[in-house]
Amino acid sequence: MPGTWAADMLHQQLHGKTAIITGGAGGIGRATARLFAREGAAVAIVDLNQAAGVEIAGEIAAAGGHVIFERADLTRPDDCQRVVDCTVKEFGGVHVLFNNAGIIRRASVLDVTADEWDEVMAVNVKSVFLMSRVVIPVMAKAGGGSIVNTASGWGLAGGARAAAYCASKGAVVLLTKAMAIDHGGQKIRVNCICPGDTDTAMLRSEAGQLGEAEDRFLSDAAKRPLGRVGTPDEIAQAALYLASDASSFVTGTALVVDGGGLAGSG
Repeated sequence: MPGTWAADMLHQQLHGKTAIITGGAGGIGRATARLFAREGAAVAIVDLNQAAGVEIAGEIAAAGGHVIFERADLTRPDDCQRVVDCTVKEFGGVHVLFNNAGIIRRASVLDVTADEWDEVMAVNVKSVFLMSRVVIPVMAKAGGGSIVNTASGWGLAGGARAAAYCASKGAVVLLTKAMAIDHGGQKIRVNCICPGDTDTAMLRSEAGQLGEAEDRFLSDAAKRPLGRVGTPDEIAQAALYLASDASSFVTGTALVVDGGGLAGSG
């Protein structure tokens, strides 16, 4: 593989593997797509944002990576099937699935609408179910693989004015554990990452949803032992660990990457 990311393939942690990354056009997904490609993976980027998806796919291809972009609504079973079919056709299989697509609506149960609740559950939970349901038979046929789901610190501890989001991420944590139990015999590992506040467009959008000034909101988000919010690249490193053979005996875990935000929680 020519290009700037192929200089030392012997040390690439995902050399020869194919990864699907949902929500791959921005934030954590974008950083992970870059990192996985640098680590030797062929990458299928999936997102609703066509322009951003084409942009990051073009960047990876220009650097010598193997990449495709598929625009898809991951709450639709047909779209999930198409994404996997296209990935298998292009790259021959799927070794890693990073279920990272997600949205947030900041509201209590009294303020969130029924439509907003359904939207959060569909994107954050149903998409994990739908994508995993299609990918698992492909992985099993090939002898195994790794599924990494993006949960949240708020999937382990509650947060204010985020009822639907907390419920959805709690569901992702326990879905992860259930899948790990069901599919360990097929050599499929299933884990989730529980990030703390990470400097993405989604985090910044929360300030607007809550009617708060962005700088004050981010300052409050940084109030944790390490004194700052995380970066997408830091969460991508956690995804790489769980996707790679470095975590070969790790399954069913919820890896907290939050600068110590939950350290004092009961």
